[in-house]
Amino acid sequence: MRQPSLFDKPADPDPGPDPGSEPEVPVKESHCCGGARVAFTAPAGSWVCPMHPKVIESGPGACPDCGMDLEPASPLPDEATERQQRKEWHGILRRLGLCVLLTLPLLILNMGVMIGLLPSSWALPPWVQWLVATPVVLWGGQPFWVRGIDSIRNRKANMFTLILLGTGASYLYSFVALFAGRDALGAPLPIFFESAAVIVTLVWLGQALEFRSRARTGDAIRALLSRVPDRVFRVGEQDTVEEIDVGRVVVGDRLRIRAGDRVATDGVVVDGKSHVDESMVTGEPMPVWKESGATLTGGTLNGEGLLLMEATRVGADTLLSRIASLVAEAQRSQAPVQRLADRVAAWFVPGVLGVALLTAIYWGFVATGGSLGFALQTAVAVMVVACPCAIGLATPMAIMVGMGRGGREGVLLRSADALQKLSVVDTVVFDKTGTLTAGRPTVNGVSISAEGLKDFDELDLLRRVASVERYSGHPLAAAIVREAEERGLSMMSVSGLTEEPGRGIVGSVEGRRFRIGQSRWLEEHGVDTTALGETADVLRQQGQTTTLVAVDDRVVGLISLDDPIRESSAEALGELRRLGLKLLMLTGDDRVTAERVGARLGLDWIEAEVLPERKHQVVARLQDQGHAVAMAGDGINDAAALARADVGIALGTGSDAAIESAAVTLVHGDLRGILRARRLSTAVMGSIRQNLFLAFIYNVVAIPIAAGVLYPSLGLLVSPMIAAAAMSLSSVSVIANALRLQRQRL
Repeated sequence: MRQPSLFDKPADPDPGPDPGSEPEVPVKESHCCGGARVAFTAPAGSWVCPMHPKVIESGPGACPDCGMDLEPASPLPDEATERQQRKEWHGILRRLGLCVLLTLPLLILNMGVMIGLLPSSWALPPWVQWLVATPVVLWGGQPFWVRGIDSIRNRKANMFTLILLGTGASYLYSFVALFAGRDALGAPLPIFFESAAVIVTLVWLGQALEFRSRARTGDAIRALLSRVPDRVFRVGEQDTVEEIDVGRVVVGDRLRIRAGDRVATDGVVVDGKSHVDESMVTGEPMPVWKESGATLTGGTLNGEGLLLMEATRVGADTLLSRIASLVAEAQRSQAPVQRLADRVAAWFVPGVLGVALLTAIYWGFVATGGSLGFALQTAVAVMVVACPCAIGLATPMAIMVGMGRGGREGVLLRSADALQKLSVVDTVVFDKTGTLTAGRPTVNGVSISAEGLKDFDELDLLRRVASVERYSGHPLAAAIVREAEERGLSMMSVSGLTEEPGRGIVGSVEGRRFRIGQSRWLEEHGVDTTALGETADVLRQQGQTTTLVAVDDRVVGLISLDDPIRESSAEALGELRRLGLKLLMLTGDDRVTAERVGARLGLDWIEAEVLPERKHQVVARLQDQGHAVAMAGDGINDAAALARADVGIALGTGSDAAIESAAVTLVHGDLRGILRARRLSTAVMGSIRQNLFLAFIYNVVAIPIAAGVLYPSLGLLVSPMIAAAAMSLSSVSVIANALRLQRQRL
């Protein structure tokens, strides 16, 4: 069952925090392309570069690094941002439409004559070609010229640098050739007006395809957010009802949810009973029964009943808005593999310019029979065919599509770094309560010692214990409080509260000090637990969890609880084991109960009665042994370990501290989400490798051909307009390959 070689315990290389020190506070981080951990949080209403997430501007424009259009930081932009995006899209269509209208006849006539399909008399005179191509190059290509000039001014060469030089050289040379007429030998000078026009037109076509494909990556999240109604019924102090915009709802407002309506915001039921369809959040098809005190999530669908709710979270604080923000932030992050593309791109454009210059020199001045026109044609073809758009898109497109797909599947990845690391994880560490188990334990019984019976009966002891436990965030504490409330017991005032997370809690009720927690913890504080020791042992052998109660350092009672294993746990762990991953469980529960759970799930290693800092130490030791570790948990006591792990995985049904510390959140609270996350990670990394291969192999093959390497032997040469078509097709192939992730089976 166990693998001692993995988890032998020599001196810990990272002893973790001292038990008496302040607990380590996990830091929410994202990873930029340079490898340093820097948080890039785009403020509301800002615009960011899809390739360089560190570029954040207050309005639309072009990225100073790569020249690409900035896009809204928010997955659900405001009205002004939507207007700007529509304006940008219509601008693309307007320029593309004019370019196609003018370039198509120019291309058909010239190419038809060139390949012999049309008689030579149909060839357009040079001055007509100039008149037709000039609006395309100067007006249609004006945004590209501006970005190309900016790239030179900023000393950051990019695809627009090559487009500027390629179209500029071909157009200006052709303009001079138009008036020069013939060369020194009397031969007509070649002109490339149609090549310059075709380059601009195809680049606009690529821009349009890219704009639409990027927009599609957020469609699933926008569709999810669109389920929140625009209008809602607010109930006033005198039970007056008014219909208002959902944006006017504030925390504390009472809202009326009619049968068949969607819940407008997160909140709690104040009055009424109904079934609510929460499948969009939980993934469970069966509606959930809601009555007074039950929580509601914005966007879920009310059934047949009438509900009155109180809003507890509104706007950006709601669950759906937080999901959208996480996905948007993750889509803008860069995976470490992007560093390879960035390093190549930094040298790529200068290298291409060097090849183009050498090509022009060779064919213009060195090669026998060369000419200035031929030299320009090959140099322009090299610059156009080598536009690094495909290289730049290879990683970001796969990341954006993959993150969007993960959001649809209820797997929220905080950064591309986590997505990449998930594919190489070899060890998964699980918390028990709330992670492997359902996290909603129930009280099975209350036992009282002979000495305790002198002061308490079962209900009286349960009432006092629940009064103390209601201040704890542990699932076992919540179960005890829930049991007391279901029995109609009222809570009592408590003073002198202290808690050691994962171990126990202390509080005074009516002047008597209650110490509630694990037997080992009580013993460390000098409490004799033998009075109920045998009872506790029997219950643990049955797989139940026990909590001891000491009053004034005397054990007076024991509460037994049962937390069933999640239905999805066995299936998920079985699949992870088949993938070759090592599976561990760390729990603060006693060893007997933990081993029963571990045996049922077939875990490789179990460590029980661990403190939160011990979880942190175990994760650190595994990493020092060379393992890539994922940690799955849901509680506050898991936060430090989640932050330390290579990939922290929090259940969306868990605590906010766990979710904020983790790199991955499983919205449905289903461990099968780890499988989906792993498969998604593998698919995205595979797509990135395929995209980089397509981009690099295209340039490796195309650049030498464009430079004329095969011309002397085979007569094979790539004209500038063919180079432009090939460049656009390379980008389209990368985009299409990335979009396949939307249909990937997870």
